[in-house]
Amino acid sequence: MKQNAAWPLVAAREIQVRLRDKNFLMSTGLTIFLLLAVLLAQSFIGGGSMSYKLGVEGAEGTAIVQQAEQSAKASDEGASLSATELGDAAAVEAAARSGEVDYGLIKTAEGWELVDEGPTNAQLSALVGDVVRTQALTANAEAAGTDVGSLMEGTALTTRDLTETEDGGNGFMAFILGMVFAALFYMSSLMFGMQIATSVVEEKQSRLVEILAAAVPIRSLLFGKVVGNTVLALGQLVLIVAAGLIGLTFTDFDIALPGLVEGIAWYIPFFVLGFLALACIWAAAGSLASRNEDLQSTTMPLTMVLVLVFVVGINLQGTWREIGSFVPVLSTILMPMRILEGKTEWWEPVVALLLVIAFCYLTIRVGARLYQRSVMHTSGTLTWRKALMAKES
Repeated sequence: MKQNAAWPLVAAREIQVRLRDKNFLMSTGLTIFLLLAVLLAQSFIGGGSMSYKLGVEGAEGTAIVQQAEQSAKASDEGASLSATELGDAAAVEAAARSGEVDYGLIKTAEGWELVDEGPTNAQLSALVGDVVRTQALTANAEAAGTDVGSLMEGTALTTRDLTETEDGGNGFMAFILGMVFAALFYMSSLMFGMQIATSVVEEKQSRLVEILAAAVPIRSLLFGKVVGNTVLALGQLVLIVAAGLIGLTFTDFDIALPGLVEGIAWYIPFFVLGFLALACIWAAAGSLASRNEDLQSTTMPLTMVLVLVFVVGINLQGTWREIGSFVPVLSTILMPMRILEGKTEWWEPVVALLLVIAFCYLTIRVGARLYQRSVMHTSGTLTWRKALMAKES
């Protein structure tokens, strides 16, 4: 069989075996179900009577909140809006950040401003906006406003997310989605990586690899195994992300969806290349072992690398975070986060992706070399060093 015709058959076999695995199907389905359940539950919890505590600067803000509550009770007796006078705008913002109040209502030159950490509830914004407009029009008319412009002066109600970045990026959603991206890459790399390693050692233990090697070039066997599991990992990722985006449409965060498209679009190639960069090394780790019991020792270095990437990726800040977003594998987590936050120039993700491609080529070469030199070795566990020095199968 020609080498270029062999690897697609191996990849198809990997995919078919996995899709017939009930545990894999159930775990994927359960993940999607739990994700949708959490998002829908948030929607239902938020769908009850309105109840918010607003921080205001003084009596004028309190009066607006009281009138807004009266309007809310007209359509829902269970609605509740309360005002807490905090003295000045800085204190109101601080209270909104700390969670002491749900929202802050601040007087501005243009009118009034609702502030909070996250998307503003549309119903609350409409209620307060109506009161602000009514009060401003009344005050302007009493002051002998002579035209519509004068009557409308000061009626604007704007909203501001306190986590929003200076260039308009949604900081709250960027943080949440960035954490989700990091967790998905960590779990997918660990789960499918261990699957690759387990598959390799089981083929060695059962001597099936000797039969396969007689019909399929060893390099094609490795390539097909890696490609098949990469396709499965990407498919699972797409299903989970799609389910999450659908679930978001039922929450107050749906207004942030348009701004997430670019970050998600960049995350996919970073995910695929980051996964590929590790997949051949996972296969090599499996080939170093002769029994399933030996996998823990041969895969431990890779597991530690993934833990380090995950922990460092979600904790780096400032300049180190920018530098880390160009480091292969770590960039899979950090660069999409920075894109979501609107903190990158157009060339930065391109350069980071090129670096991942170069690193991916290197790890595939090293992984293939280790795999070819150790996959036919069945008498005990090999170390990484011995495998590199061994003769090619």
